[in-house]
Amino acid sequence: MFKKLFKSVVAICCLVLSACATGPVDEYREAKGQDSRVKYIILHYTWESLMDSIKILTEQEVSAHYLITDEEPARVIQLVDENRRAWHAGKSQWGTDTNLNAQSIGIEIVNLGPKQSGKKVPSDINQWQAYTSSQIERLIVLLKDIQQRHQIQGKNILAHSDIAPQRKLDPGPAFPWQWLAQEGLGRWYDEHQVASLTRKYKKEGLPSTLSLQKALKTLGYDIELTGDWTSKSQQVLRAFQMHYRPVKFDGRMDAQTAAILMNLRAMEASEN
Repeated sequence: MFKKLFKSVVAICCLVLSACATGPVDEYREAKGQDSRVKYIILHYTWESLMDSIKILTEQEVSAHYLITDEEPARVIQLVDENRRAWHAGKSQWGTDTNLNAQSIGIEIVNLGPKQSGKKVPSDINQWQAYTSSQIERLIVLLKDIQQRHQIQGKNILAHSDIAPQRKLDPGPAFPWQWLAQEGLGRWYDEHQVASLTRKYKKEGLPSTLSLQKALKTLGYDIELTGDWTSKSQQVLRAFQMHYRPVKFDGRMDAQTAAILMNLRAMEASEN
């Protein structure tokens, strides 16, 4: 009886080994010459309640890699494996990269955005729902983990509105970009230099429209270099203001916006 059992076990082991030997891969060795396909992290608000957000992101065509809830404390829910492409960015561009779904990780945060619905975008930051400290604290931990694993540059942590300014507003002007930048997650301007530049521009006038458009393009924004503030250019400028000067985001160039923009452009040039 024991001999028959032993022979059966040996036969099974032989079959398993045989199957392994004829599989698609015989051996795995990790090559040094490689890096992550992920270049960007894109932040969104859901514009829906938690339950509706989960339903939409799991049952409809739109998706994201992660969802941060509005519970207290906030939770992080993974919806798509990072090795797979989530459908969160849509038609998008940053620099020369287009359709960023293939190169990015999308993070949705449960937030209703504008407190009042309607076609007109609220111009006062207080008319937008604030993010909770718990949400941002969980987001910071998640971002640092993703950034470290994929070696993502801080300046490539972006808003959906940055990469699709003609279509999107999220995560909106209430999102605390400066808080993230203080944690090394994103870029921010030098406040002293911006204050000095603002005084200069108020006294001497703004740089030319074309030079300001070129500065936006240098940072990565998809903008036509027309030399005029067309409606599309103003949409891009509004996205920039929501990110870096959210107290006023009317899409109109002024001394402070110009100062922030030119300071960031100088920082970008010094890094390259």
